[in-house]
Amino acid sequence: MSRPNVLLICTDHWPGPLMGAMGHDRILTPTLNQIAGNGILFTQAYTATPTCIPARRALMTGATARTHGDRVFQEHLPMDPNLPTMPQVFRQAGYQASAVGKLHVYPQRDRIGFDEALICEEGRHHLGGGKDDYELFLQDQGYPGQELTHAMCNNEYTVRPWHLPEHCHPTHWTTREMCRTIERRDPTRPAFWYCSYIGPHPPIVPPADYLDMYQRLGVDEPCMGDWARDFDAWPYALKRHQGGPRFTIPANATETRLARMGFYAQCTYIDHQIRLLLGQLREAGILDDTILMFTADHGDMLGNHGLWCKPPMHEGSAKIPMILVPAASCDAGHHVRDDRLAELRDVMPTLLDLCGIPCPDSVEGHSLISGPRRSHLYCEHWEDERALRMVRAGRHKLIWYPVGNRLQLFDLDADPNELTDLSADPELAGLRASLEEMLEGELYGDDERWVVDGKLTGEPDIAYEPQPNRRLSGQRGWRF
Repeated sequence: MSRPNVLLICTDHWPGPLMGAMGHDRILTPTLNQIAGNGILFTQAYTATPTCIPARRALMTGATARTHGDRVFQEHLPMDPNLPTMPQVFRQAGYQASAVGKLHVYPQRDRIGFDEALICEEGRHHLGGGKDDYELFLQDQGYPGQELTHAMCNNEYTVRPWHLPEHCHPTHWTTREMCRTIERRDPTRPAFWYCSYIGPHPPIVPPADYLDMYQRLGVDEPCMGDWARDFDAWPYALKRHQGGPRFTIPANATETRLARMGFYAQCTYIDHQIRLLLGQLREAGILDDTILMFTADHGDMLGNHGLWCKPPMHEGSAKIPMILVPAASCDAGHHVRDDRLAELRDVMPTLLDLCGIPCPDSVEGHSLISGPRRSHLYCEHWEDERALRMVRAGRHKLIWYPVGNRLQLFDLDADPNELTDLSADPELAGLRASLEEMLEGELYGDDERWVVDGKLTGEPDIAYEPQPNRRLSGQRGWRF
């Protein structure tokens, strides 16, 4: 085969530190650990906009939010037609391009360049396109409209075991349909396969066996930074995130522990299902001729520092897993731990590079094989009072909250869990000023109103008031 196949596996809400290969000693990820040992583990990979849709735009176009146009989760914004997508470029190079799982695009049935796409979109009918392919499958299995009758919400951390037979679980369905797609490949052409799991994103409904596993083994407790113990002292954007109407967080230690057990269980279930994908490639005789890449759109705070979900700029939310295993013919090494600053937008140029396909001029990411190492990394989310901005350079991370003009500074080498905020340390004033200048240089558009005379000034603080959650975080019902 002149060019290798590509299997890109993406998950939703998987924190970068939450893998055994990254040193986590309570999560069970034997498959990912083994994959990492066969290739390259990027230990400092981030998503530049830690939320689903903007992150997936970056993944599929290799572009920054400034270019692809979304840093605020614009559900009804189509993909920019002027930006070639990863599947489009692979198809133009002669690849067959197929997707299974979550695309999270508008309209929902937009294939964004794939030859075919079997989608599982968590019942997002408001994005157009009617029932997704997973819903149609359940209908054929005799469970029409029952994919969400477990009553767990897509944006909350309540937990129960999966309520239908295991073969009807969305993780199982995604794996099976991807295996079938591999089996149905055209053997005369290379393939680009995109397998996109909706988990471990809530609803937290793992198969009972996996929840039982963690009820027996237990999970670690969330970490709590000194800066996070007093909610009243939090920056307004974090208060608004945590106490807003978007989702309800666990109310006590028992609910927190159960939420983490269920979330870990969903991760391990995905890990085990990935084994079937690899087995399918092996039995087809094409495993050595296939590039493997594993990543996520963003992470989840999982109660660390009292925070849940995304898009805080702390490690649990902004840091993502990233593993690359080139085809066997590529001498890229194994058991490699690469500490360069990597981004989700680097996936597209990396895979194109390994396949010998020219990269479009619109791509702003770097090949993680032959490209340069970046000096710093910039992350952003929201444009209103919830705005968050972050810059990572070397071992240090600076987070800026424009409302209240608040800063947080962390030394990630000495303090990987971000327990101690160093922003007020007078001995680090020079470093802080340097990072502020670096961050200021990344601002654009309306952000420029927050800079006066070359200094970050933000805007006045806002008194926080709790808000009701009348929609139960977007709870769904029966789908008759």
